[in-house]
Amino acid sequence: MSSVAVLTPESFAEHRSGLKDQEITGCVPEDEAYIPTYLEAFPPLPEKGAPGEKAGEPASAWGSKIRPIKASVITQVFHVPLEERRYKDNSQFGEGEEAKVCLDIMQRTGAHIELSLAKDQGLSIMVTGKLDSVMKARKEIVARLQTQASATVAIPKEHHRFVIGKNGEKLQELELKTATKIAIPRPDDPSANIRITGTKEGIEKARHEILLISAEQDKRAVERLSLEKAFHPFIAGAHNRLVQELSQETGARISIPPPSLPKDEIVITGEKEAVALALSRIRAIYDDKKRKTTTISVEVKKSQHKYIIGPKGNTLQEILEATGVSVEMPPLDSGSETIILRGEPDKLGPALTQVYAKAKSVMVVEVTAPAWLHRFIIGKKGQNIGRITQQLPRVHIEFTDGEERISLEGPTEEVEQAQAQIQEIIKDLLVRMDYTEVIIDQRFHRHLIGKNGANINRIKEQYKVSVRIPQDSERSGLVRIEGDPKGVQLARRELIEMVQRMENERTKDLIVEQKFHRTIIGQKGEKIKEVRDKFPEVIINFPDPSQKSDIVQLRGPKNEVEKCAKFLQKIIADLIENSFSLSVPIFKQFHKNIIGKGGANIKKIREETNTKIDLPTENSNSEMIVITGKKSNCEAARDRILAIQRELANIKETEVTIPAKLHNSLIGSKGCLVRSIMEDCGGVHIHFPSEGSGSDKVTIRGPVGEVEKAKKQLLQLAEEKQVNNFTAELQAKPEYYKFLIGRGGANIRRVRDRTGARIIFPSPDDTEQELITIVGKEEAVRQAQKELESLVKNLDDVVEDSMVVDVRHHRHFVCRRGQVLRELAEEYGGVAVSFPRTGANSQRVTLKGAKDCVEAAKKRIQEIIEDLESQVSVEVAIPQRYHRAIMGPKGCRIQHITREHEVQIKFPERDDSASGQEASPQENGEVSPEAEFVPRKCDIITISGRAEKCEQAKAALLALVPITEDVEVSYELHRYIIGQKGSGIRKMMEEYEVNIWVPQPEKQLDVIKVTGLVANVERAKQGLLERVKELQAEQEDRALRSFKVTMSVDPKFHPKIIGRKGAVISQIRKDHDVSIQFPDKGDEQQDLIVISGYERNVEEARQAIQQLVAELQEMVSQDVHLDPRTHARIIGARGKAIRKLMEEFKVDIRFPQPGSDEPDKVTVTGLPETVDNAIDHLLNLEEEYMLSVTETETLAAYMKPPSRYGGGGGAGGVDDSSGGPAKGFVVRDAPWNAAGNKAPDMSSAEDFPTFGTGVAPKQASAWGPKKF
Repeated sequence: MSSVAVLTPESFAEHRSGLKDQEITGCVPEDEAYIPTYLEAFPPLPEKGAPGEKAGEPASAWGSKIRPIKASVITQVFHVPLEERRYKDNSQFGEGEEAKVCLDIMQRTGAHIELSLAKDQGLSIMVTGKLDSVMKARKEIVARLQTQASATVAIPKEHHRFVIGKNGEKLQELELKTATKIAIPRPDDPSANIRITGTKEGIEKARHEILLISAEQDKRAVERLSLEKAFHPFIAGAHNRLVQELSQETGARISIPPPSLPKDEIVITGEKEAVALALSRIRAIYDDKKRKTTTISVEVKKSQHKYIIGPKGNTLQEILEATGVSVEMPPLDSGSETIILRGEPDKLGPALTQVYAKAKSVMVVEVTAPAWLHRFIIGKKGQNIGRITQQLPRVHIEFTDGEERISLEGPTEEVEQAQAQIQEIIKDLLVRMDYTEVIIDQRFHRHLIGKNGANINRIKEQYKVSVRIPQDSERSGLVRIEGDPKGVQLARRELIEMVQRMENERTKDLIVEQKFHRTIIGQKGEKIKEVRDKFPEVIINFPDPSQKSDIVQLRGPKNEVEKCAKFLQKIIADLIENSFSLSVPIFKQFHKNIIGKGGANIKKIREETNTKIDLPTENSNSEMIVITGKKSNCEAARDRILAIQRELANIKETEVTIPAKLHNSLIGSKGCLVRSIMEDCGGVHIHFPSEGSGSDKVTIRGPVGEVEKAKKQLLQLAEEKQVNNFTAELQAKPEYYKFLIGRGGANIRRVRDRTGARIIFPSPDDTEQELITIVGKEEAVRQAQKELESLVKNLDDVVEDSMVVDVRHHRHFVCRRGQVLRELAEEYGGVAVSFPRTGANSQRVTLKGAKDCVEAAKKRIQEIIEDLESQVSVEVAIPQRYHRAIMGPKGCRIQHITREHEVQIKFPERDDSASGQEASPQENGEVSPEAEFVPRKCDIITISGRAEKCEQAKAALLALVPITEDVEVSYELHRYIIGQKGSGIRKMMEEYEVNIWVPQPEKQLDVIKVTGLVANVERAKQGLLERVKELQAEQEDRALRSFKVTMSVDPKFHPKIIGRKGAVISQIRKDHDVSIQFPDKGDEQQDLIVISGYERNVEEARQAIQQLVAELQEMVSQDVHLDPRTHARIIGARGKAIRKLMEEFKVDIRFPQPGSDEPDKVTVTGLPETVDNAIDHLLNLEEEYMLSVTETETLAAYMKPPSRYGGGGGAGGVDDSSGGPAKGFVVRDAPWNAAGNKAPDMSSAEDFPTFGTGVAPKQASAWGPKKF
């Protein structure tokens, strides 16, 4: 259901004219324009807190009040005493539980929290953020960082709801404010105790607030008064005025249920005295009305009830106000038509009259009109119906979709007028409007509409019709055309022709891999737009990416579709050609060199080979670099990348010829065979040619020794495959693998040597983890399989055995969380070794597992015990200051020594007090450090293990003690060695793993100290001396380059020597590798030019400049006078024409600056002959262009309107005063009109200075303003 009421342009104009009449009347005569005052045109901004401002003064034009902006971020600081802290471990302050809790609270609330520790060990907490976030964070901090207490407070049960507040808001606010948890018993719980949990301070605050709320409610009273619903209107009064007055007089709050609510209880709340007074007044009203009033019942049609009620019940209130009679209406959902009037007998008559008048004040009429005509009756933007509703505003017109009726509702007379007008409109429309319906297959609908409605909008505008095409969801083919009869027929014919044309169209499907779709479409559809522009009649549809479809649909005229299909197929062929991909294995450490600084290397390769190169991420274990593009380009890029790798390392690449038919068998299942060779040979890369290429070349790349080893193994495997290619598989549990392989591969090597078969264990990535592959000759494979099966069978037979181990050795096996036992289990097929519990005083150790594994484990335990019993401890005295250097980063050096020599190394506790007393490190040339070194407890490092191993480890430790050596380097070179921001010295320290100390500049010493391991110090010294040689060579070169020559050249030639944008001087500098300095503007000697560089180059550059000056001296300058109106044409767009002319005649042409005294003078400079020729050419151009200028000006004199001329220079010499300049914007009572003030002079350059250089209007130069 919808209704329309529109303000038409006519009525709007009428409305405006009425407003204007009201405004203008009594102000100024109608023939004069109103001139506003200065204050009206420019109202002043309001002043903050003006002293004379009064509440009653009217608001200014800028608004009555500007509200101050409050900060949205607040900060709260509170303290948690030591005794109330939940976490009291100050040793981990900032790292322990308190920090974790604060971090969690910050993430959850968005507030910022800072902790600090006070002198009394209490916590100071600062919380910053928005008010809501701060309150929530504070509550959580108190709950989680402060110990919690609890207390109860008892208040009357009926006061609990005031503590909770509306929707619990009061309770939440109280909890946030006091940072406590308040538990209020449920309504069905008889307890009146409220429980408060939180800090002591918070509990006290919360308890105080709750008692305040309860005390406030003790002063209040509530009374419930049940009175008959029929008498409520008399108590409330018309428009609730009586009850409002009663509330104001007594101060009590009176709540009367609304008429729609079937309740008769009136609730009075407030102070006890006020409630008692209001109660007595209401009872008095009720008793009075019950005694005096009577009722009458009348029957009124149900449809008329709404007019008696009125909008929001206003009519009922009006009757009550006018007559003092209450009108009781039956519910709208009931079928009753009886209305009851209640009031004093003498007032019932007038009230009844008003009820009947209201019921008959409105009538409803229905007008019949075809549904398709409804929108024409309404008119464009509601124009027709709006005219009626404006004339008859109290008439409501309602159109119903799909129904042939229009409802009119309103006063009887106005409804009849509206009915007549609508019927007239319908009659007129039926005469001049028509419609037709066409059945069109639904699949053509969107093509009829066109892109963004282009087709259907064109038809609508061309034939002045309306076309309704059903939605796809309607599944209908009925298209309706409405409008002018002739236009309807023409539109119908065109639609049918379009459908016939579409039926003759052809649809073609192209199979295009989905990965190419985005490339064909291009960024933001740019590429497909080009294709569509080329074939505008063809519609190209790509499938939705989620459909995973490869079908691209083309539809349109047959020939165009074929052409478009061929064009797209060519594009696809190019894409396929460019999508060739190959992978290159490159050692991970060389990836950064292939990328280059800032990606320079990889970018250059990509651009020059026109390929896409993808490298694996840094945290990836992959070494493969993927190259995509044309095949030839990809191969070129691969060769360049491999060349970089060969240059960087001692990498050898060799090719092996192996028949292509053997490649698959050599690679093995999922690459297991070739992977085993690569792992066995130190990570070489073996590259087989792609399948189907027919190539027999297999490439092996890697370190020289490993490549040869891999080549030998690969050829041997190929020979075995060629002679007798036999493979067998064996099932075994993965935990047996380490035992089968043995320490250092000893066990599996014995089987290989005995049988000659190759045994391959699965890699961690393989899905089949229990499958061992045996490859070789059949006889060898069978024998190896038999041996391995026997070993596996023995491993499957679980036995239990025991051995005796001295109690003092137990700790070695079980310490470090049983590290030794775990290693035994991994190495010997998962054998379980159980030592007795600590304190059991038993020497019996139990072993459980496969028989062979148990025996091997017992043997290994015995070896470990022998080692432990033969262990000795050796002490090494090394100054404590070197301990950290000996350990290395994360203890890596010590770990290496312990593993290599099978010893244990224990460092002493650090003595910080002793470290301050250590003598400063001795330098070379002074007394040796050993002579003065007295070992202390904190210097002694203990080594435990076999005697010979301990000695080897001791030697290794002593070798790690750093030494310091001096290198003589001239003080002048120090800053070059350090480099920019220390980059040079940092690079050397990283490269040689040493510490380099350069003395302070003020000391001016010629010594640099190098500290580190002996070998590293030697390398660093050599590197430092080499760098010194390079710097000395550079110094000598700088001295040679510092040769200078000064020559005198007339300043007028300087611009010519420099050339346009410095082109000439740049070429001289480049050709002779010199620096040329011209004098600055403020220099005294403006003719001196300084040339610096190598002596020979400087001399050659001086000769070149002298030669150039000699040529310039031969030149002459000549002036020629050309009409300024032709200058722009001669110069051309952006000076293009004049540059061409100067190049052609080899001259320089200068036009006058804007505002010049001689605007027609043009200066030509060059050789005499060329100057004459150029001037002749310029004069010819002037003569030619002047003809055009004269014609243009003559035409402009006739075309220029009189208003463009000043004063009375109009056509025919008529003096038209209205043609003068406009008066502009004028205001009265402006500040500059006051006595003593003078209006500014707009033409004064002093009062209104211009920005930049002023330009004369008729002499504007095409070269632009003069540059200084």
